[in-house]
Amino acid sequence: MREWIRVFKDGLSIENPLTVLMIGLCATLAVSTQLQGSFFMGIAVIFVLVMSNVLISMFRKFIPDEVRIPIFIVIIAAFVTIVDLFMKAFFPPIYAILGIWIPLIVVNCIILGRAEAFAYTNTVWLSIADGFGMGLGYTILIVVLATFRELFGTGKLMFLGATLISLPSGYKPPGILMLFPGAFILFGLLQALSRKYNEHVTRKAR
Repeated sequence: MREWIRVFKDGLSIENPLTVLMIGLCATLAVSTQLQGSFFMGIAVIFVLVMSNVLISMFRKFIPDEVRIPIFIVIIAAFVTIVDLFMKAFFPPIYAILGIWIPLIVVNCIILGRAEAFAYTNTVWLSIADGFGMGLGYTILIVVLATFRELFGTGKLMFLGATLISLPSGYKPPGILMLFPGAFILFGLLQALSRKYNEHVTRKAR
């Protein structure tokens, strides 16, 4: 159980896919203009990560090394298709926001990277921990990034049609926050904070 918790916690901070491993940034910066879209993207990534990790780990001894990458992609694509059809059927507004980014989860470096680096060489139990940890670490970062960008870039924060926070009417949103330069600046700040936290955790562990 301790090993499970360690693997899970590593995905949240020490090996966070965005701020440490620096994978999956393209979709993150593109989607993180709205809180609701980012939240559901995070849920989708968690689901695909966990389920693909489990399946790959279960059958890792039967997957030929020479064709492992195509097999990984087929497995990941199957779960992405489930997510895509589910969102299209039950959450059309969210599906409209995310658009092409849901099918592109198939080639998201986070999913394929964890299949190759972890699930293919570890047990199902630990692969579940890795999937949840990496997925939750990704979700937290993209939600925080989207919250700042939407709130200060538009002057209000929306979720499923409801206004969560609205800044004073005199506030003039800087448009750069909704563009890629603003996303990079905010991500850089989050990365700096994450590195500082990880250094503190590492020193404390020693």
